[in-house]
Amino acid sequence: MPRLALKSIAESLVEPGTKGLPPKAGALRLGDFGKQGWNVLRHDLPLPLAVLKDSALHHNSRAMRRFLEKTGSRLCPHGKTTMAPQLFERQLEDGAWGITAATVSHVIAYRRFGVARIFFANQLVDPVGIDFVLEEMARDPDFDFYCLVDSLAGIELLRQRAAARNCGRPLQVAVEVGVEGGRSGARSHTEAMALARAVHEARPLLALRGVEAFEGVFQMAGGGGGAAPKIEALTRAMKEVAKAADDAGLFADGPILLSAGGSAYFEQVASDLRTSLSRPVVTVLRSGCYLVHDHGAYEQIFADPRHLPANAAPLDEPFRPALEVWGYVQSLPEPGIALLTMGKRDVSFDVHLPKPILWHRPGVHQQPQPLSADYAISSLNDQHAFLACPKDHPLNIGDMVAVGISHPCTTFDKWQVLYLVDDDYTVIDGIRTFF
Repeated sequence: MPRLALKSIAESLVEPGTKGLPPKAGALRLGDFGKQGWNVLRHDLPLPLAVLKDSALHHNSRAMRRFLEKTGSRLCPHGKTTMAPQLFERQLEDGAWGITAATVSHVIAYRRFGVARIFFANQLVDPVGIDFVLEEMARDPDFDFYCLVDSLAGIELLRQRAAARNCGRPLQVAVEVGVEGGRSGARSHTEAMALARAVHEARPLLALRGVEAFEGVFQMAGGGGGAAPKIEALTRAMKEVAKAADDAGLFADGPILLSAGGSAYFEQVASDLRTSLSRPVVTVLRSGCYLVHDHGAYEQIFADPRHLPANAAPLDEPFRPALEVWGYVQSLPEPGIALLTMGKRDVSFDVHLPKPILWHRPGVHQQPQPLSADYAISSLNDQHAFLACPKDHPLNIGDMVAVGISHPCTTFDKWQVLYLVDDDYTVIDGIRTFF
């Protein structure tokens, strides 16, 4: 996979007033962040501040690479988690098959920086988006694009736009298999096969390349440890559609893609999707949150002993949380409550509230100190976090507190720039997002 065009990111100016940028920095090139000698724990940067720990990113990258080598799966991580091309580059250099997108805006942003293979894990129905993809396919013969279909109307829309644009090669699609009460996707084998035949009949404008599903609907519905049999039923349905389509000669040339695997149950998916067909089968996982992990939803799922069925290969080492948000204690209005300088504009709250993990008093502590389970964020306002504390807590006004995040996706979208730090919290780079 070719390197991404990241020079413009390094050269871009981070303007005064951007969250986390010290006022004395003025307008600063992002590529110069690591040259400033800033340290989060020395009051060098204004808080709140979102940081990414470089050592955790490296650890998670290595752990996923070993898992892929062990299972023979490919990884097309979902870019929506971070929308940070600098992190995409890490993933691609580490062997990622491509980058997954969910919206037309994602695709446009990815192409801006030269992502060569995009798996659009959604139905492409926006005429502007369809035309953009077809234009990119005509402009760049190396652009490898895939999208999903779950209706005859959607297939016809793609066929009509492809016929009008005539980009010279087929638009590659996968049939999406869904579940009753879930999200998108065909609800029955019969419906899925009708879609596969319709795509085949739309040759040479469309090409059937695989079968897809999203087992994360069970996590979204509170699947917990009981998700395993539901996931197995879904992946079995995928394989049945793939075999029937293969037997009927409906797939276009090339390997057959079977794609699933959100960030919670990818280990089971990699095991469940093993199958043999008339040609090579490529299992494509789309886990996006593995790189930064979290202190909440995913940490709890992986810690659940019922998380994996017996036949699934586990990770050799657990992922480590890489994302933290730091703020100050700004008020101690009554016993057992501290207010922090962070809120809904800074941290995720869509799955769980943030988890207090560390505190630090510059000039007293050499390293941040852990916070026990007796501390909890009880609620958030736009710019305030209510920290419930033991009544004999040691916190003072001006102390620094770090929270871990549950579901990192919706923290990244609150920050134009996140600060990459080493284990001593010295800033080594800035990571720009493109939401």
